[in-house]
Amino acid sequence: MRRLLSRTLSCLAALGLLALAACDTGTGETSAKAGDGAARTLTIAISQFPSTWHPMLDAMLAKSYLHGLSRRPVVAYGPDWELRCMLCTELPTLENGLAEREQLPNGDTGIAVTYTLKEGLSWADGEPVTSADVRHSWQVGKHPKTGVVSQQIYERIRDIEIVDQRTFTVHIDRVTYDYNATVPPILPRHRDRAAFEQDPAQYRHQNAFDRDPTDPGLYMGPYKMVSVQRGVRAVYERNPHWPGKKPAFDRIIVRAIQNTAAMEANLLSGTVDMIAGETGLSIDQALALETRHPERFQYLYQPGLVYEHIEFNLQNPIVGDRRVRRALAYGANRRAISEQLFDGKQPVALHNVNPRDPAFTDEVKHYPYDLARARKLLGAAGWTNQEPGQTRTNAQGEPLRLTIMTTAGNRTRELVQQVLQSDWRRIGVDLQIVNEPPRVFFGQTVSGRAWEHMAMFAWLSSPGSVPRSTLHSEQIPEKGEVGGQNYKGYANPRVDELIDKMERELNDRKRVQLWHELLKIYARDLPALPLYWRAQAFVLPPWLTGVEPTGHQYPTTLWVEDWGIRGADGDARADGPAADASGGDG
Repeated sequence: MRRLLSRTLSCLAALGLLALAACDTGTGETSAKAGDGAARTLTIAISQFPSTWHPMLDAMLAKSYLHGLSRRPVVAYGPDWELRCMLCTELPTLENGLAEREQLPNGDTGIAVTYTLKEGLSWADGEPVTSADVRHSWQVGKHPKTGVVSQQIYERIRDIEIVDQRTFTVHIDRVTYDYNATVPPILPRHRDRAAFEQDPAQYRHQNAFDRDPTDPGLYMGPYKMVSVQRGVRAVYERNPHWPGKKPAFDRIIVRAIQNTAAMEANLLSGTVDMIAGETGLSIDQALALETRHPERFQYLYQPGLVYEHIEFNLQNPIVGDRRVRRALAYGANRRAISEQLFDGKQPVALHNVNPRDPAFTDEVKHYPYDLARARKLLGAAGWTNQEPGQTRTNAQGEPLRLTIMTTAGNRTRELVQQVLQSDWRRIGVDLQIVNEPPRVFFGQTVSGRAWEHMAMFAWLSSPGSVPRSTLHSEQIPEKGEVGGQNYKGYANPRVDELIDKMERELNDRKRVQLWHELLKIYARDLPALPLYWRAQAFVLPPWLTGVEPTGHQYPTTLWVEDWGIRGADGDARADGPAADASGGDG
């Protein structure tokens, strides 16, 4: 390892020793490894905890991970990056006739997509999952007062027609490349309807999920949540009404340990069995752990669609100046961050499209580490007065002092902040670090657009996802309110036009051409500073089988019923994860 990485690992080791004294000792549950005769319990560590349990309110990864145990989408992208049915009997397509173009009253062309739910689906309280649940979910999502994020999904649906109890048709107001992926998360109408109809404006605070998240009527996956301690842990037990494959574990406990050094200490002490790759240890910490304990755990490194970046608050007059944003890009040694902190396993991001995606292009404006260009741009932006080693000021004598926020306790992000602080000091920028617990950062600061200059976090997308929610001007939430996810406040008419065209273009080649034009504009305008493509580091016990990382927004827990215990009941699976899965640069 390089010197900076070695110093980082030494710090983490020291923190880990201190954290051992503060390890979560649990409440007496014992993990059932292969051969145990007691009830089988799997204990998982994650680094964040949901700010809300409602599946449509905010887009926090930790919530998706937890809901993967107890809920299912109608369709999802699998580990092979192919769209597949989760709750439906057959994936609708134009080719098989389950999707059909239809003429709209205004003369445009829409599409009607018909799904049939699998037989026997029911909520964990025994109530059947029906087409009426799907229609209710759409009504909640499209209502302007409910506070649902990514409302464009619901707005483009003209109607959801109930054909029968298990069959429904989604009528979409346009023909898009992802027409058969436009299905809302299913909400239980029998549990959720009253709160919605009583007062949509208060629904965000009074919905069934946040009123009682342990209500079995909210869940229809292999497990149901039976207890929760806010910010600390959630406990799941088998759903007796699940019609699919019976999961191997009687109970799954998910513990939120926001400090990643403490998380590692809990793993080594045996308090937790595994660390989730979706929201757990960073690559540098996992590499260090593997160096010290190569045989004790399975280590999987999965590159994917996790775009770590810095969002600028474009309404702020300082970072709203494109010259300042470009100066910050030239002044950040992002290649050194990738190589020295992550051993090259998390490559520098050129823009918001992963190199594995067919839409990727490198024919865009690049921002190599160049202090001279950075200083020149800051001078042109009016930040001219600088003594060597001092903070720049403007004509009014105001210092060039910027704040950056991220999730407190995430050691990797904090290290990146420190590197940027040092880099930008060389060009006369005084960077102030102000971090918050993930629940506050995502639940209030980011969604409420309440940061002053910069916010560091990651977007996790599905394969081929068009960035309407994060880049289209229609998706800018009003300050202090929720709605779309264009938190930066980016507005470019040509980008809006390109996004509209990309969604409607079914020809892959033509859609890629539109993507390339958008990426050139993105790199020119620099509404966000790309940092790197994150790889997910899974740390699993040697006896656990069947965990298959996806590399995109759909978590491994969506296939939890395929997880197993090596050697238990003769089930030594050949298809379980290898101890040294291939990684890559993403």
